[in-house]
Amino acid sequence: MKKTNILPDWAAVLRTFRPGDAREEAERRVMLSLLEREGDGLLSRENGFAHFTASAVIVNPSRDRTLMAFHKIYRSWAWSGGHADGERCPEAVARREAQEETGITGLERLGGGAMSLEILPVWAHVRRGETVASHLHLNVSYLFLADDTVPLRTAPEENSAVAWLPVDALGEYVSEPDMMPIYRRLLQRANNC
Repeated sequence: MKKTNILPDWAAVLRTFRPGDAREEAERRVMLSLLEREGDGLLSRENGFAHFTASAVIVNPSRDRTLMAFHKIYRSWAWSGGHADGERCPEAVARREAQEETGITGLERLGGGAMSLEILPVWAHVRRGETVASHLHLNVSYLFLADDTVPLRTAPEENSAVAWLPVDALGEYVSEPDMMPIYRRLLQRANNC
């Protein structure tokens, strides 16, 4: 079997990431192993088993509100993010998806780079009339600061609403209980930046 190219930007992010707990370290090792095996195949959704994604948790300057979108597939308020789709820089994916999904501008990255890693199961669903099989998102998360007074917009194919939500009441909006620990961890890290 021909070895695929190793993605330098994604590999560098994974290799230099400092895990905050044992789960992040275990998932980092799995992601590096898959990267070694699959190489640039992980940049495309055509890899039906797993592919790279990047997400953004965006906070306002006082860090009491976070920008989220009501996701049509998951029927929940969620962070912005999406597939690499060939992009070789994970931070660029997170920025692109945040802007496309919310209309936000002027993002300022918090911290020294990626702030969390997650391997997220995605259950089979229908998207744009096509069935998508269950698979894994190998996700790299970033924290951004943004002005909560700039105009926002929805992305009708992705979400039905976009809003700055109160951090202390986030559990009232998010209907995916498995995501709440991830959001809490990232919001806590935002407070430490």
